[in-house]
Amino acid sequence: MPADLAVIGLGPYGLPLAQAAVAAGVPTIGYRTGPEAGSLSPAELRRMLSGGFRPTTNAAELGRVRTAVICAPTPPGTDGRPDLSQVETAARTLAAHLRPHTTVILESPVYPGATEEFLRPLLEEGSGLRAGRDFHLAHSPSRVDPGNRDFTPAGTPKVIGGLTPACTESAAAFYGRLTDKVVRARGLREAETVQLLETNYRHVNIALVNEMAALCHDLGVDLWDVIRCAETKPFGFHAFRPGPGVGGHTLPQDLTAHGGRSLRMVELAQQVNSRMPRYVVQRGAQLLNEHGKSARGARVLLLGVTYKPDLADLQGTPAHEIALRLMDLGASVSYHDPYVPAWSVLDRPVPRADSLYEAAADADLTILLQQHRTYDLQGLSVKAQLLLDTRGAAPAGAAHRL
Repeated sequence: MPADLAVIGLGPYGLPLAQAAVAAGVPTIGYRTGPEAGSLSPAELRRMLSGGFRPTTNAAELGRVRTAVICAPTPPGTDGRPDLSQVETAARTLAAHLRPHTTVILESPVYPGATEEFLRPLLEEGSGLRAGRDFHLAHSPSRVDPGNRDFTPAGTPKVIGGLTPACTESAAAFYGRLTDKVVRARGLREAETVQLLETNYRHVNIALVNEMAALCHDLGVDLWDVIRCAETKPFGFHAFRPGPGVGGHTLPQDLTAHGGRSLRMVELAQQVNSRMPRYVVQRGAQLLNEHGKSARGARVLLLGVTYKPDLADLQGTPAHEIALRLMDLGASVSYHDPYVPAWSVLDRPVPRADSLYEAAADADLTILLQQHRTYDLQGLSVKAQLLLDTRGAAPAGAAHRL
């Protein structure tokens, strides 16, 4: 059966889109743009394949679909800016086979203006076609939340902004097959900036509660009880919780690199959140000192090293910096994570604990970095000599909370 949709980029944005399309009965092909790793389980991938999903390495097939969605990752480059190299590769590949009347949509996180200023010229020069006249061009910010069982793609509103009103409507017609609600933005830049606002909202609020964690610790206040009480307010408050740092695939952007001005609040939030791994290590060393032990030579067990619970995804995880800082202090670091069979920090393999309870009992300090469902925090608190809980997951009084 010929495909209706080509998903270009099979990483954290592309695979969930392809999965949603297949579930909606849309014949879909998938084309990789690099060494991508999605977050679907082997069982989910098998269901996709049985439902008609077809990975391909034949770029010519991209010219046989009605809709092509570019979902290439845009990880931070060495300068901290989003690296658009995979988007460029995807655009050049698609342009060589682009046919009239195709709808091209960009879902990759980009700076406002990138769809028109960066993507459009690549598509037009490579195809000889004109966006808005010969093919439709639109942007739709990805709203993937890996592992979230409450908000599936079908139940998550999709924002669309097109180069022209016709482009918007063409993209809306496509997404209307996948989701219950389509939200039309005024144009490309508005749609692109939606992701910027959503991402920065998350980072700023996490930074606020991370600063509150340090403040409450100094004041002797139980922040977790403060949050429990505050979230009973039915208006004007949304609960965020502190943690060892912020990971994931979508990061705040420095707009000064793209001719815009920086958001001072976001800059400050990045500073606060980037300090959290150091703060976790300081708290761990303080706990050891309070119990007559030094960080140098201490056996430290890290529990959960992925950036998100119940997923085998290490993108941007704060566990890397925490492990490195502990090693620099002279600690002997090991880890346990049911989703990560092997782990290295700066090419230094970190020993993996096979027996969780034995490792916790043997460690001078156990630090919970990620709350996987398989972790019994009550049982671990009994076994561990010292347990530092950075997620507020252990029962009250069972561990030292961040």
